[in-house]
Amino acid sequence: MDYGMWNDRTNMSMLTDFYELTMANGYLDNGCGDTIVYFDAFFRNVPEGGGYAVMAGVEQVIDYLSNLHFSEMDLEFLKTNYHFGDKFIEYLRNFEFTCDVWAIPEGTVVFPREPLVKVRGPIIQAQLLETALLCTINHQTLIATKTARIVRAAEGRPVMEFGARRAQGFDASVLGARAAYIAGAAGTSCTICGQQFNIPLSGTMAHSWVMLFDTEFDAFKAYSLTYPDGALLLVDTYDVLRSGIPNAIRCAKEVLEPMGKRLKGIRIDSGDLTYMTQQARKMLDEAGLTDCKITVSNALDEYLIRDLINQGACIDSFGVGERLITSKAEPVFGGVYKIAAVEDKDGNIIPKMKISDSIGKVTNPCNKEIIRFYDKATGKALADVLMVAGEEIPAGEPYEIFDPNVTWKSKVLENYTTRKLLVPIFEHGKLVYEKPSIAEIRAYCTKELDSLWDSVKRFENPHDYYVDLSPKLWKIKDDILRSYKHR
Repeated sequence: MDYGMWNDRTNMSMLTDFYELTMANGYLDNGCGDTIVYFDAFFRNVPEGGGYAVMAGVEQVIDYLSNLHFSEMDLEFLKTNYHFGDKFIEYLRNFEFTCDVWAIPEGTVVFPREPLVKVRGPIIQAQLLETALLCTINHQTLIATKTARIVRAAEGRPVMEFGARRAQGFDASVLGARAAYIAGAAGTSCTICGQQFNIPLSGTMAHSWVMLFDTEFDAFKAYSLTYPDGALLLVDTYDVLRSGIPNAIRCAKEVLEPMGKRLKGIRIDSGDLTYMTQQARKMLDEAGLTDCKITVSNALDEYLIRDLINQGACIDSFGVGERLITSKAEPVFGGVYKIAAVEDKDGNIIPKMKISDSIGKVTNPCNKEIIRFYDKATGKALADVLMVAGEEIPAGEPYEIFDPNVTWKSKVLENYTTRKLLVPIFEHGKLVYEKPSIAEIRAYCTKELDSLWDSVKRFENPHDYYVDLSPKLWKIKDDILRSYKHR
């Protein structure tokens, strides 16, 4: 049979690591497939040593969970090639998603070891979600986080996402552009992303356009006649200062201005961008084109953008491609999916945790909530505290937080407000969350980034944002750790 159904993205139930299926079969075979468990999806470290990450990908998780089912083609593949028994095949044939799912809303600033997504449900179902959930959240959160850094470096100048051709495949291109827009990119060059998510599109010409015509001026003239209200000319095909800028000015004077139009802008894609833009600005201004904008591209990231601005480059906007869409400096987000608790037959929640010689791999047990504390006077985020679900949330009285690894480091929070970060997405397999528009997510993300102190947003050596455990959760974790010493 032909299994080539990869173009059908409506059902991604087979997007699993194979061990999820072998374990699911084993759970069923051992009579524990309906055991209720809690899983957390979280990450251990912020990419590039940053101070925060930006949550993204929830909408695609919802789409995935809303379409979970196994087709006859899927079942035949598993039965024929891997000899799963009839009992498991029938379970998959009648599969019905019944889990509860909570997630941190897209656009929220998040930190290591916080559950970005929490799943409660039968172990077979919860286990099968691991790969698809992680690859969705990991990828978009990675790109959103990188974009937030780049946008911050641009200091208010628009940043366009230009990386479609450099992304690792179709989905990475489209969903990466989506994540970039959430985190502050002004738009994208990826047309299908604009179509699917209503994100502003940007793009004018490539060097091939200029080289097709007999002269650079002819290329500029032809483009300007076709797009008189949006003429942005690529001026570095031959020589920026000796040819490109003079021909752009000539086009503005001889082609556009007689039509009552203005040259919208120029783009430089190579060379010493500081020097080129300074000289280009001078030449344009002397020609009376003070309103002509200068855009630059060429393998940019937050560090290069920051340096260009500090050096006095005359740049109005940036086109950022490969280093954004791939998060080139650190292209792996590293989120993981770990069991945190099991319910017994009486409904008692039994905490579970992974213990390791590597302290970074020790997990936090229990069914948990994340509470964020805000300073009442400034609105800035002060700290996050992981609590056992059902704990009483502090209501304004002084609250002591402490580092769960070095407990003598503590701080008393006062004059604060709080909010829960995890919100219900599915209840018993039914969607209960109203998906916001991408414009709403983007606006929310802007507010979230504004809630961080500048020290947390530094590129190098950012302030460590506090993510602590409540005393109750810390004691449960400590008791488990101590109990394992005697096993």
